[in-house]
Amino acid sequence: MGFIGIIPARYASTRFPGKPLALVHGKPMIQVVYEHVREAGLDRIAVATDDERIAECVRGFGGQVVMTKPTHPSGTDRCGEAAALLGLHDDDVIVNIQGDEPGISTKEIGLLTGLFDRPEVHIATLVKPFKDTDNANNPNKVKVVLSKNQKALYFSRLPIPFVRDSHSPAPTYHLHLGIYAYRYETLKQLILLPPSSLENSEKLEQLRWLENGFDIYTAPCDYEGIGIDTPEDLQNFNLI
Repeated sequence: MGFIGIIPARYASTRFPGKPLALVHGKPMIQVVYEHVREAGLDRIAVATDDERIAECVRGFGGQVVMTKPTHPSGTDRCGEAAALLGLHDDDVIVNIQGDEPGISTKEIGLLTGLFDRPEVHIATLVKPFKDTDNANNPNKVKVVLSKNQKALYFSRLPIPFVRDSHSPAPTYHLHLGIYAYRYETLKQLILLPPSSLENSEKLEQLRWLENGFDIYTAPCDYEGIGIDTPEDLQNFNLI
């Protein structure tokens, strides 16, 4: 079993075209993410892209590139094609790191890969308890309810669990961080699944997996998740 980091990166973003090449503290964003992932000591790292400009940038700083189709609807699908092109084995674990997460560190990647010491884990992701429960009402921050053994029961854009009785103690809301890892044999099954009703309602692809009976195990972390979605997000991040 090997651990392979795949960083999906596309040029055509509606809100921020060319985002992977935008400068983060003087370096292209894709390079910053790649270097952080490299520090985690994975067995292999590759950027999966459909754009030659991104590929040229990655080759320029010595990274590996896998050219993928431009039609993939999600990063998971792009990872699936990249894994096939890399010739991975069924028991390899693919860590899907978003190319717009320049704050990701070795700690978070280590927490994720550590879950695969358990043979029952085939899909894993990260969660973080909300510090400010007011943020739980933000539909852009995805919430997750967990079982006692840290499996995801459901993901939602609404604050879950719902508190029916105002006298009940306040629940702990968990933020879902969109960083995934999967055994390759499982990833091959995930990318063949058709969109599901729950997924279409919430616009969350992980609900497709739950709806089809796949378990998603989680690890708690301290990372808030600093995704760069707009030029304004980048400007704020560069001030840190």
